[in-house]
Amino acid sequence: MPHPPLEPLTLPRDPDGWRAFAEDRPTERLARVAEIDARLTAESDLPLRERLALWNEAEIALSEAAAPSHLVSESHPDAEVRDSAEKQAQAVDAVQSRRLLDRALWGVFGDAAADGLDADEQRLLAQIQRDFRRGGVDLDDADRERVRELTDRDTELSLTFSRNIREGRREIRVPASSLDGLPADFISEHPVDADGMVTLTTEYTDLMPVREYARDRAVRHELMGAYNDLAWPVNEPVLAELLAVRAERATLLGYGDWADYETETRMIGSSAAVKAFLEKVADAVAPAAAVEYDRVLERLRRDEPTADAVTIADFWYVLSALKREEYDVDSQLVRSYFRFDRVLEGVLATTARLLDVEYVPVDAPSWHDDVRTYDVVRGAERLGRIHLDLHPRDGKYNHAACFGLAPGITDRSLPESVLLCNFSRGLLEHDEVVTFFHEFGHLVHDILGGHQKWARWTGVATEWDFVEAPSQLLEEWAWDAEALAAFAVNDEGEPIPADLVARMRTADAFGRALEVTRQLGHATTSYRLHVDRPADLAEAVDGYYRAASPVAPLDGSHSYAGFGHLTGYGACYYTYQWSLVIARDLLSAFGDDLFDVDTAARYRREILEPGGTRDARDLVQSFLGRESTFDAYRAWLAGA
Repeated sequence: MPHPPLEPLTLPRDPDGWRAFAEDRPTERLARVAEIDARLTAESDLPLRERLALWNEAEIALSEAAAPSHLVSESHPDAEVRDSAEKQAQAVDAVQSRRLLDRALWGVFGDAAADGLDADEQRLLAQIQRDFRRGGVDLDDADRERVRELTDRDTELSLTFSRNIREGRREIRVPASSLDGLPADFISEHPVDADGMVTLTTEYTDLMPVREYARDRAVRHELMGAYNDLAWPVNEPVLAELLAVRAERATLLGYGDWADYETETRMIGSSAAVKAFLEKVADAVAPAAAVEYDRVLERLRRDEPTADAVTIADFWYVLSALKREEYDVDSQLVRSYFRFDRVLEGVLATTARLLDVEYVPVDAPSWHDDVRTYDVVRGAERLGRIHLDLHPRDGKYNHAACFGLAPGITDRSLPESVLLCNFSRGLLEHDEVVTFFHEFGHLVHDILGGHQKWARWTGVATEWDFVEAPSQLLEEWAWDAEALAAFAVNDEGEPIPADLVARMRTADAFGRALEVTRQLGHATTSYRLHVDRPADLAEAVDGYYRAASPVAPLDGSHSYAGFGHLTGYGACYYTYQWSLVIARDLLSAFGDDLFDVDTAARYRREILEPGGTRDARDLVQSFLGRESTFDAYRAWLAGA
């Protein structure tokens, strides 16, 4: 008999309901895990296929506990609810690590042979056995206990690091006269106080316009300086200890360094390969970056004759000026076509057309009135549910990211995912439109890939250095004249001109190499902090950025204290460029038509819908018909 249609989660409507959701629901799921583990160890002679099925049940319960806990800890407006969810997230991580140190559980799978299993079951067994080994189950008692302590401490420090960033909002006050160059709507939204001063915050809604439009260099530097010191000094000792904890854990587990530990389960495979990849990208980008930098410095000196370097606080401002003056791309004109509500509808309409889905608005309870909820539907089938929480507020995650809410399990549960972003309610920069498409790429990947039997492979659960590729690919639709014409409309009702979009694309090629060197600075910092373990974090990170890019960091800044990816991505921020190499290659399959029906259908089938059921290299090869190469990325670096 066919299964009845699956229903999405019913979220609470009142504060008491949210407290129970944050506390009781994860507790119930963890109790379920304990029951399953007790049965596995008591009935270890069960057929292997049944043992794998029980392990999957435990992984479903862990996901149902972990995903909402992380989401609520980053999004709920009530600080007490956020704190409760954070504690439960920590409890889930502790259970996950302890299971992999449990010798009785290890005995259920450690010596099991894959005879008689199908291909998916064999792959699952191999990954379970690998996970136990990586967890430290085969160490002696003292080392196993130390690994448990270190793993728990990593979770605690990571949550503290993230919380300090989330709550680290800074403000500066500047004279109203120093806002010259900023858009009229921005100025009108920032009232002048009795002292003739205006308050600016480190929220993206202030940071991004100021860094691009403020003619007063001192204002740009002051606000960027405040942003770069987000969560400093409080995160300085947190990060120092986190690096030490990870290094000791890697050593106990038999790895050369933390990057070797992390990359074992990723496409790249080793710490040495990360180093080689970053060097390869640096060599490829250096010539173009040097040429771009000379042009940017020359333009800065027209405004600031004594400037001896382009800093990160100058970078976007000067690029914007050059694009306006030399490419006839006025960023303020461009943003007039990107009012938030129209962009939202455009992202939905564009991805609906590409992915053959519909987004049906749903009047459902959520954690905040800003949240917009949609069912993702194809034909008569509901594929999943998405929740969009898109504007800044106190205590909320202050970047842009996709968070899971419910794992998609075939015939069990619908996939649900959430975007937490911080967009203006008015006009958006085109960079923000690109970010919106990028994050939405994670969202649709999680929904379309969220129909799997095995919990560990549902949604975006591919190798961590592949997971950005589908999102980076989707950014291209934010540059497509056909896609933009459908929603990029100014307040007079005029669509963005195709020739302006063409000029935007041409202008975008300028500064691309410098942006890649800036990303190399992030990747180098992520990698070398974990490998070198420097005693002086500020001095080391300053050196990493200066070596990676000619665009200088601000003197005396502590950007690492607010570098949120140091928790989730650890040593592996290289992922963004690694995935981009793949994304540029995937894009080549679409040719000149981003909405080609056959290519889009093949992309859904070969890349998105399998989730993590196949290795990423196999997904790419199935879609492209060949191994991925560096060629498309190299051409993109050259401005093609």
